[in-house]
Amino acid sequence: MSSRFPGLSSIRLKGLALFLLILTAPMASASAADEPDLIFRRSTVFKWMSPNDKLATYGLDDPEVEGVACHFTVPEKGGFKGWLGLAEEVSDISLACRQIGPIKFKHKMEQGDDMFRQRRSLFFKKMQIVRGCDAKRNVLVYMVYSDKLIEGSPKNSTSTVPIMPWGPADANVQKCGEFFTQ
Repeated sequence: MSSRFPGLSSIRLKGLALFLLILTAPMASASAADEPDLIFRRSTVFKWMSPNDKLATYGLDDPEVEGVACHFTVPEKGGFKGWLGLAEEVSDISLACRQIGPIKFKHKMEQGDDMFRQRRSLFFKKMQIVRGCDAKRNVLVYMVYSDKLIEGSPKNSTSTVPIMPWGPADANVQKCGEFFTQ
């Protein structure tokens, strides 16, 4: 193999292969938001000699809209494949987003921008939380879905956050329509 790549020793090639394997590992990868906080896990299927299947609930703050937090629950495969990170996770994901303080937009955004993205299989499936604005109702709309490169996935969940004053000091409520472009 090293004859194809003169100057690269077999040790370097093995190191490169290990680096590429780590790079493509199904670890959670945030695209817009930081890594979510694990709130709790609950076992759903008992596995005798390997980790159980679980439901895990995570929380994260919207990185572009101050005062909004989302929580989502995802199934996590157990067994040896799940433990090694090789199992393809199912697409059943629930989502709830709420106002947790005064809402302040950090800059202009586009409808359907990613708020968070996470891999759900080694190569082909990912979960995404996207955000948009219902300008008529002044409501933020969050949707979670998982897609698969080859066949797609129709499973999704939606949550809305009406933009409301937060206490007497928050009289100036921002309009989401002023911060979203089509």
